[in-house]
Amino acid sequence: MNEIKVGLIGFGTIGTGVVKVFQHNARVIEERLGARLQLAKIADLDITTDRGVCLEGGVLTADVNEILNSPEIKVVVELIGGYEPARTFVLKAIESGKHVVTANKALLALHGEEILAAAAAKGVSVMFEAAVGGGIPIISAIKENLCANNFRSVFGILNGTCNYILTRMTNEGHDFAEVLRDAQAHGYAEADPTFDVEGIDTAHKLAILISLCFGTRVKFDDIHTEGISGISALDIQFARQFGYKIKLLAISKEAGGRVEARVHPTMIPINYPLADVDGVFNAVRLVGDFVGPVMLYGRGAGMDATASAVMGDVMAIARNLLAGAGARTPAMAYLPECVKDLPIKAMDDIVSQYYLRFATVDQPGVLAQIAGSLGKYDISIASMIQPERQVGGAVPIVIMTHEAREADIRRALEEIDNLAVVREKSRLIRIESELE
Repeated sequence: MNEIKVGLIGFGTIGTGVVKVFQHNARVIEERLGARLQLAKIADLDITTDRGVCLEGGVLTADVNEILNSPEIKVVVELIGGYEPARTFVLKAIESGKHVVTANKALLALHGEEILAAAAAKGVSVMFEAAVGGGIPIISAIKENLCANNFRSVFGILNGTCNYILTRMTNEGHDFAEVLRDAQAHGYAEADPTFDVEGIDTAHKLAILISLCFGTRVKFDDIHTEGISGISALDIQFARQFGYKIKLLAISKEAGGRVEARVHPTMIPINYPLADVDGVFNAVRLVGDFVGPVMLYGRGAGMDATASAVMGDVMAIARNLLAGAGARTPAMAYLPECVKDLPIKAMDDIVSQYYLRFATVDQPGVLAQIAGSLGKYDISIASMIQPERQVGGAVPIVIMTHEAREADIRRALEEIDNLAVVREKSRLIRIESELE
């Protein structure tokens, strides 16, 4: 039986999961592949910690060059994460004529164009199913099963930490800081959760999805990014009264030759399928011109789910090697010469409904002043809640608007925040009621 040797760089949580798939499912891999995959080398700075898996002698090494310089290793799996030295290792593997599998969304979001150009020049593949959505096969779906469609939009719940926190806040009524501390204590959030809770991780993934769906280059810095640290239990309570849930959404739509690219807390109707995606689960919703809406749902992170996606890519490359063929599909779904530079729609031009929460003094005429400022900028009120009780020494006024331009909303809020009757900065959450 043919044998294909694989090198693994990074023996952390996901790397350990990959080893487990190699060992536990070796038989099914051979039966489906028609060849044997051999994990020839694993490189990591720490080769003494017990990962709970047994390895043959000589497999572990602290010298990554034993993988990068080996003529026998045909596929390199990069699982160290971050920008450097991952970028250097991946480029060196490509230069050595090796195919690459990675789960590194940050690397691809910032250096993907350079890496894929190098791979094309050497005639090798770079695959990255695990970089977006963990075990959800969203990238292969876009590149293969749905590839005959023009995509109109892509929406995603792409960060399990944020979704877990918002789910707990929704179900238990706790505030963000309390749930975050508990998530950290149980290992659902990092000690420094910034990349997750401030939307950066989600924006990395959205950059990849935009390129795949719309065939355009997107700079990570052009993606409008907000996190969930400003969401309060009060906002979640009011959202429920209006019939909505709050989720951290990655949103992109293509229309009129421009692409929306934004990550932020979003209210979606409580009866929408995305609203039912709770806990650490992820989901991606696509709308194609022929297929219509499609939603893929599953575990978006974790050892087993991510390792499953990594091994799927390894097997896809192995099939190409066995067939003597190059990559069957372009790395980013479009032929490189067909990739275009679509402008990113400025946030000021976004049109949406809005949830607005104001903290005001308890006196007559306050609502009239707020409504007057909104009306001045052509913002009409769809519905309103004005509880009689005070919260933190102020009376909350909550307004849902009809569709309005972001720029007009911002100008109105700047004026309202300067009113003497307003106690603190206004709260804004965008609403997506039609996910088309």
